[in-house]
Amino acid sequence: MASAAEQMAANLSWGALGKATELRQRIWFTIGLLIIYRLGTYIPVPGIDGAALRNFMEQAQSGIGGMLSMFTGGALGRMGVFALGIMPYISASIIVQLLASMVPALEQLKKEGEQGRKKINQYTRYGTVALALFQAYGLARSLEAGGLAHDPGLFFQASAVITLVGGTMFLMWIGEQITARGIGNGISLIIFVGIVAEIPAALANFFAQGRSGAISTPVILGVIVMIVAVIAFVVFMERALRKIRIQYPRRQVGMKIYDGQSSHLPVKVNPAGVIPAIFASSLLLLPVTISTFSGNQTGPIMSTLLAYFGPGQPLYLLFYALMIVFFTYFYTQNVSFKSDDVAENLKNQGGFIPGIRPGKRTEEYLDYVVNRVLVVGAAYLTAVCLLPEVLRSQWSIPFYFGGTSLLIVVSVTMDTINQVQSHLLAHQYEGLIEKSQLRGKRKPGSAKPRRAPSRR
Repeated sequence: MASAAEQMAANLSWGALGKATELRQRIWFTIGLLIIYRLGTYIPVPGIDGAALRNFMEQAQSGIGGMLSMFTGGALGRMGVFALGIMPYISASIIVQLLASMVPALEQLKKEGEQGRKKINQYTRYGTVALALFQAYGLARSLEAGGLAHDPGLFFQASAVITLVGGTMFLMWIGEQITARGIGNGISLIIFVGIVAEIPAALANFFAQGRSGAISTPVILGVIVMIVAVIAFVVFMERALRKIRIQYPRRQVGMKIYDGQSSHLPVKVNPAGVIPAIFASSLLLLPVTISTFSGNQTGPIMSTLLAYFGPGQPLYLLFYALMIVFFTYFYTQNVSFKSDDVAENLKNQGGFIPGIRPGKRTEEYLDYVVNRVLVVGAAYLTAVCLLPEVLRSQWSIPFYFGGTSLLIVVSVTMDTINQVQSHLLAHQYEGLIEKSQLRGKRKPGSAKPRRAPSRR
């Protein structure tokens, strides 16, 4: 028989959104900040030659342009104040998480509760400023090398760096405000909006090529069917779990004895999320990005690297797949699912896996299960990320949804919908509690209940 909570969730309807005042306020607050973000992408950095900017971005699209345009919603192509996007903050967060799992001092901060979390967040902000300074300076030098600055020099570099770093810090503040006072994860929603904003232009370009005869009608229909199938596959894999049964022994509280309870420990097929794809693409695009910063004045070594590790090349695809698999295992075992911590928590709570002794044996069993699950997870990530690359390089299909962007869009959509449903369910609970309290109150004008005679 389903529990009361499950029955309420099954009967939940979106019509309850009109009655949830707090949820509506959160949604409007989120939409308002995202509109501010989109407006900021159209405010240009001072000193940019707009006429020559488009030509430069077409040449740099495979390097830093292709890397950042996915996260900036076109701000990089327009060289807006949000041209760096939120990518420095994401990179700093990943680096701090990895360091927190390897540096004892940071690992101790994670165990100190709220104060430790605030300290780690502060380190993340410092790392964001450092990475944003580095990327902004490199981008300013790249703009000068491409002849895009009206008055190149120290003043242009300083103004560009200050503007770009300020834009990134403002985006970080917007993301934190959305997370605290809005709906969904603010940082993820900023990336989501930046990706979705470019979809209409990409679709228009795709269908325009079909009307001109550059792409045949069967290919267009095949791409549409493939996109739908890949999205359905990603949704299925992101919700897939490996449940490990957990048993809690019988316990006594006061004079009462409670029977043992059975639960399960969920292990996602893809515990690392989109992090391995971001790491792998960042490292593989590093040679192209360096050549862009140097104004394409590359030596023989860099030219060889660009020839063999350019996007779409066989070695590029091979190393892309290997690095996705490596980062999937590395990030899962060191950050997202640490078997030793999980085994220790189960032991402290009195839980155990049936047939497995608590402690070291439980840790070994969890490692065994997670490593086997990650075979499927790493293969899934590799397939989703390599499919667009193969389509673009081999068949010249303008497939806009890359593997990383597709994973981000699907994951953020699912997470936001789950949070909205959680708020609606909480609102429904509050309504039931208010009704029960009103029923318990005596109606005005009703006769007073008779009191039993007191004993003397």
